[in-house]
Amino acid sequence: MGQQLFYRRVDEAQLEADKLDYKADHFLKLTGNDEINLQITDAIFRRIDEMQYDCVVNKRFEANNNKVNGALRLLRNVVIAFSSAYRQKKINAVYAPELIDCFEKSFHASLDSQSIAPFINEVHYETGNIILDMFPENSGYAASKKILFLKYINMHPEKTLQLIGPYADEPFADSLVVLACLRNPVQLYNYAQKTNSPEGRLIHRSTNPMVKAVADLSLTPNALFYFPFLDDLLKGKKTIDDIKKYVGDGEEGYDSVGYYKLLVKTEIDYYNRVAVLKDTPVAMYGSNSLTETLQKKSWQHFVKHMNELHEVTNPNIRFRSVDQLGPTELYYLMVLTEEDIYTSTFKNCFERMMDRLGKKPKTDSLLLAVNFDHYKKFIKMSAGYNKLDTFLKAMPKENADNLMRAFTKNLEKSSNNEEAVDVADSYSSVLNNKPLSSFILNQLKENERRCIAAGDQKGTVLYQVLKNICLSATDSTINLTQLYGIPSVYSLEYNALADDSGRVIEQNFFYGDEDGRAYYPLFVNSFPASVWKRTENKEWIEFSSIKGKPVWVFANKPLDNDSGQDSVAQADLTEYLQEKDWAPNVFVHRGHSYWLPYTLDQLQPSGKIIILGSCGGYKNLSRVLETCPDAHIISTKQIGKGDMNQKIINYVNAELIKGKKLDWRQMWDNMTKDFAKDPNKEVRDTWLDYIPPHKNLGALFIKAYTKKLEGE
Repeated sequence: MGQQLFYRRVDEAQLEADKLDYKADHFLKLTGNDEINLQITDAIFRRIDEMQYDCVVNKRFEANNNKVNGALRLLRNVVIAFSSAYRQKKINAVYAPELIDCFEKSFHASLDSQSIAPFINEVHYETGNIILDMFPENSGYAASKKILFLKYINMHPEKTLQLIGPYADEPFADSLVVLACLRNPVQLYNYAQKTNSPEGRLIHRSTNPMVKAVADLSLTPNALFYFPFLDDLLKGKKTIDDIKKYVGDGEEGYDSVGYYKLLVKTEIDYYNRVAVLKDTPVAMYGSNSLTETLQKKSWQHFVKHMNELHEVTNPNIRFRSVDQLGPTELYYLMVLTEEDIYTSTFKNCFERMMDRLGKKPKTDSLLLAVNFDHYKKFIKMSAGYNKLDTFLKAMPKENADNLMRAFTKNLEKSSNNEEAVDVADSYSSVLNNKPLSSFILNQLKENERRCIAAGDQKGTVLYQVLKNICLSATDSTINLTQLYGIPSVYSLEYNALADDSGRVIEQNFFYGDEDGRAYYPLFVNSFPASVWKRTENKEWIEFSSIKGKPVWVFANKPLDNDSGQDSVAQADLTEYLQEKDWAPNVFVHRGHSYWLPYTLDQLQPSGKIIILGSCGGYKNLSRVLETCPDAHIISTKQIGKGDMNQKIINYVNAELIKGKKLDWRQMWDNMTKDFAKDPNKEVRDTWLDYIPPHKNLGALFIKAYTKKLEGE
């Protein structure tokens, strides 16, 4: 009777596993391949049943209830462990046959007092991890743990130093430390500081020159200032003292301009190694790398200050921080702060860069001086700020043509579509420059023909879609909906936007910094009591229309950012909406670009209109469209202005209350006429940097190209 209970528990575990595909039919459909599904089903049912039967007939269990019950308990546990791991996405369903096979071998090995390590070595980490937990008394347990550690580190090398402590004295530990240093020297530096820990002792005993250099740096004050130059330090091209004269002690004696210039000089040298010698310096990329540090210092020491002084009319005061910078330093300053630099800051820095190239500036020489590092991004930014024509005319026409050919060529070889999106965005920015826009379009056609002739299907599709997207900006006969099955980007009907109850729900994300607190009252005051009912609590505010169509607008309050109260308010508001089963149709980002990733993390597939109020860019557009593939996106080439964002939101909300179709072309025409009357030139210029959904060619390309690939 006791054994029957254990048999029944195994059966119950199998029945629970049968529900993994939400259908109890003795068939586990856990993949899109039915042949694989049959193998999974066979493992969980037939093979487990066979092992149950083995418990009856196996002579080693004869007249020993404890052994039989123990075996049955293990059978039950392996089925439960698979179900649990699958639900938690800790194991791929296709590993089920491997899991049961490894379990059977390990079970018999344990019965014979043999090590399970050989079997753990043969399987995937996920499988071995489940099996090992079932045989803690096995003689091969320690060896198996070591095997699984190496398997896990192979999958997650970034966790090497976090987990290597128990294995610090193993023969393989030294080589793993070298690999960890290559991947992330800053992480190694952090562990090296703990000199009495197993990890610290392991690092400091290393004889590898690179590891030794980082270990020595860990004992040097302000070591992070030195990391970008790690390769030069290892090769003897620079010494600690060469860098220390700019670093000082990090505060006293710190020469921010001298340090920045040294970063630029090193970036140029390192990039030459990447582009020409195909040799990537260890300190080039990654956390606290050369490129990341150069980007941070471009913002921290220069762009941030120039942006903050945007209301200062005297350029000699506003742009004083870049007085000592040469053309190459200004180039990197602009190109590395794409998502944060103001329009006026970029344009002034651009003009200073051109002036410092001499009376007859040669921009092709500038690009040669920087080894064409980030040149495609700089072309895209120059186009966006209406400076591309100026940049191209400062070089021989043949060189300018070759540069734009290179800008549009070999886009199919890129690891992602960022360069193609940059071309689309650049084209939209130069539409008024007929010779330049025609040249870009002709290059797209030429590259399409090149890919067709080469039989390159990917390239053919990419250039064909890109060409049609660009043509659609001026040719109304190009029907993107018909061509690629993407919804119309010119308008959005109220009914297409509303949920099943006819409501349109809008969620605004505010952040508790100075800007968020400054613009929140403007937002609140834009909802007159004659049209909107106001409800609020300590974390968020709600406005619901009392006239016209049902439109509900929610916004978290810009509570203190330093203590994270604003993020808690956002999370609580989102949870409240989910509990009510209210899915927002409109999402609005109200904050600087550096807050934008937090907003994007909280988007939901229900979003049909996304107002970024901040730089779009490939990464941001991609993240939006991954979650909301049919979204109509409004963004800007520069940092969004709070009052301008509010006018866009007011217009959208007013049209929604009327239940009218949102016609982006009409809306943009109307608002453009209104802003054209504004006496403030900066306001007029800022409005021109906002991009409506139908002109957001980068977003359109991502949508159309994705749809095209899905249909292939």
